[in-house]
Amino acid sequence: MTAIYRYCIATLGFLVMASTAQAWGFFGHRLINRLAVYTLPPEMIGFYKAHIDYLTDNATRPDSRRSVVPGEAPRHFLDVDVYGDSALTRLPHSYADAVALLGEDSLLRHGIVPWQVARMKGQLTAAFQAHDADRILHLSADMGHYVADACVPLHTTHNYNGQLTGQRGIHGLWESRLPELLSNGYDFFTGPAPYLDKPTDTIWGAVARSNAAVDSVLRFERELSRKTPEDRKHSFEQRGNLTVRTYSRDFAREYHQRLSGQVERQMRLALRLVGAFWYTAWVDAGQPDLDRLPRTPSEKEQQRLALEAKQLDQAPVKTVAGHDE
Repeated sequence: MTAIYRYCIATLGFLVMASTAQAWGFFGHRLINRLAVYTLPPEMIGFYKAHIDYLTDNATRPDSRRSVVPGEAPRHFLDVDVYGDSALTRLPHSYADAVALLGEDSLLRHGIVPWQVARMKGQLTAAFQAHDADRILHLSADMGHYVADACVPLHTTHNYNGQLTGQRGIHGLWESRLPELLSNGYDFFTGPAPYLDKPTDTIWGAVARSNAAVDSVLRFERELSRKTPEDRKHSFEQRGNLTVRTYSRDFAREYHQRLSGQVERQMRLALRLVGAFWYTAWVDAGQPDLDRLPRTPSEKEQQRLALEAKQLDQAPVKTVAGHDE
């Protein structure tokens, strides 16, 4: 086991203690962005490792914007099933072509995550070309979030929380409860980030892989629930000053076994792809020298983050179409 790999596993303890039960959420997104740094080549890892806390802390910022920033919510998912059979082979990979075919209102209603990742890859490439350290960091953190979301099966279906099949709550079970309980035993070693010859095709491929898993995500939970008494399916645990009802540890572990490590595989895919998109954007920008860039976010960037946090805190929560549970 390499020293870097031992360090990555050691960070799990900190992140598990800090986690809350929300989607890939606080725990998953932060862990994925953090570990993705260690997939980067020597020419990049110095800059990214110097900013690893920024990339970790801001990995969840897109989720914070979901209910207050217009147009944010659709960036996190794609309801593949609303487009019928063979949707993933028929939907245009160009956003302009998709708008022309389906209309932007329809696209925003049913999610745009692969188009969002492709758009941000271009933006990150431009930020590297401009040697804009703050924008590189901002875009890297945000893009890591959307890439990771594309690796979640329940982000590719209209039945995103089992609400259509009497399985409400499965979203948190798959995306939060299992990683929270079991990730200390996950294998996150992926090797170096690869260069993506066709990054747009890659993110669409990730969505297709996630969508192919939807059936097993729902079926195994349904089968397990049928044989598990309610008082064994759920339990109460202390979270800070709160006592919360959650899926029991035994139920979560048996679900994990039935899935044959599916959550672990998707998390490993996510962190590999996050690193790959960062690396590909850098290569396509001409491999600029990142050692010349600042090792701390500028005062302007820190002020921007503080202002955004204040605005989000004060903004009224809005009901948004899409995956709002």
